[in-house]
Amino acid sequence: MKTPGNDVWTVAVADYEEKLVRTRAYQHSLSGSTLPPGEPLLEISDLSLRFGGVKALTDVNLTVETGTIHSIIGPNGAGKSSLLNCVSGLYKATAGQILLQTSGTKDLAKLPPHKVARLGVARSFQNIELFDQLSVLDNIMLGRHIHIKKDPFMAMFWFGPAKRQEIRQRELVEEVIHLLKLQQYRNQPVGALAYGIQKRVELGRALAMQPSLLLLDEPMAGMNVEEKEDMARYILDIHELAGLTVVLIEHDMSVVMDISNRVTVLDFGKVIGDGTPEEVMANPKVIEAYLGAGE
Repeated sequence: MKTPGNDVWTVAVADYEEKLVRTRAYQHSLSGSTLPPGEPLLEISDLSLRFGGVKALTDVNLTVETGTIHSIIGPNGAGKSSLLNCVSGLYKATAGQILLQTSGTKDLAKLPPHKVARLGVARSFQNIELFDQLSVLDNIMLGRHIHIKKDPFMAMFWFGPAKRQEIRQRELVEEVIHLLKLQQYRNQPVGALAYGIQKRVELGRALAMQPSLLLLDEPMAGMNVEEKEDMARYILDIHELAGLTVVLIEHDMSVVMDISNRVTVLDFGKVIGDGTPEEVMANPKVIEAYLGAGE
């Protein structure tokens, strides 16, 4: 995407950032959902996934309510990432339904990834999936792709309606950059940045989609303690400021218990626990899966 020149942005961005620092008065909502808090947004019913003779998921049932942080935990190989891959369309479930309540009820289990994205499902990955040679700004702008409709000729020369539309999209991206404190990295190639910053950029690209549902697959993996604390704070900010619904996979139990409204536990592809963080921590099956029966 072509970046607007300094004559358009230098003064305007500086003034806008000063206002955001003082008031946090963001003009754009990062949530694409119109459902009231507490209403079921994602309903997974009897979901199974098999790779030949390997059962990755077996009869998984869970409900994600609007405006919550819903964590999915479990030992390595429990099927957590496979579940997110089914929701986002990367894997096709062997059986079951994945119902998303946006503009009517849609079964995501039957849709390819690009159609799932257009319905408002955004995600990050365990392994960073960014364009190393592009700047932070350009990577985050890619999250606006599904919202941009313009004539290829006008877009090529950054002319007329295409120019005005991209400027509008950039306004939301600037808010994402401010929210995630990426201002100083805006024009730097992503590949030259530290791992923790790259993780933040990937989160920003997902946020730029204005999703109804945000799927985060181990966003703190490989981070040190300080970076984990920062990422947890950003997730809480997203939740508190935008009311965004988040499904989170994370191995750090202290983080999960601190920021989650609800927790679902998988083991060998099956749900063995579901409830509030306190209920899950007291569940004997969960204790056995993590600590062993002898403990």
